[in-house]
Amino acid sequence: MAEGLTLRQVGEDAVLVEADRIERVTALYVELLARRAELPEITEIVPAARTVLLDGVADRPLLLRTLAGWSIPLHPPAEGPLVEVPTVYDGADLAEVAALWGVSPQAAVRIHSEPEYRVAFCGFAPGFGYLTGLPERYEVPRRETPRSSVPAGSVALAGPFTGVYPRASPGGWQLLGRTALTLWDIRREPPALLAPGVRVRFVPVRGTADAPAI
Repeated sequence: MAEGLTLRQVGEDAVLVEADRIERVTALYVELLARRAELPEITEIVPAARTVLLDGVADRPLLLRTLAGWSIPLHPPAEGPLVEVPTVYDGADLAEVAALWGVSPQAAVRIHSEPEYRVAFCGFAPGFGYLTGLPERYEVPRRETPRSSVPAGSVALAGPFTGVYPRASPGGWQLLGRTALTLWDIRREPPALLAPGVRVRFVPVRGTADAPAI
């Protein structure tokens, strides 16, 4: 198998690929989707922070042999659909995050809204995507005491990830702002607005300091 990746058999018909870093997970996920026709039938491909689960494998020995011969280049993922997230940066933790970064709240908004993000994987709640793209030096810890309720649409940070809460729920991430976008709607196909591989840009809007009015 390619450098930084380890194959493990799980249960009766699944394979778990473990990676040493999230960039390898993303590269492997992109490669699996692009070369799926080369593989035996697979029911699901599920990326996470350090793993990719291939479930419902019709011929696991063949899959293991095929993957063992792959070379997975660590390259930027192929282009995916772009979702713009209009964001009011007025979150309860914006000033605290700015202080951790050693900048003003206005500068923190520019830092967070400047990169293009990508959904690495989903979890926690239906429609919740873990977004990568913020430079490593801006990682922040989770709150020491989680909130009992975080409003739906809250834009937040924790560790290397940015996320948007699809519904009101408890949470310990640092709140930067909020969006009116609906992240999860069972009447929509697909229900999740954010899925692995989707590119995301946060666009400051009215109510944010120094943001243009819309």
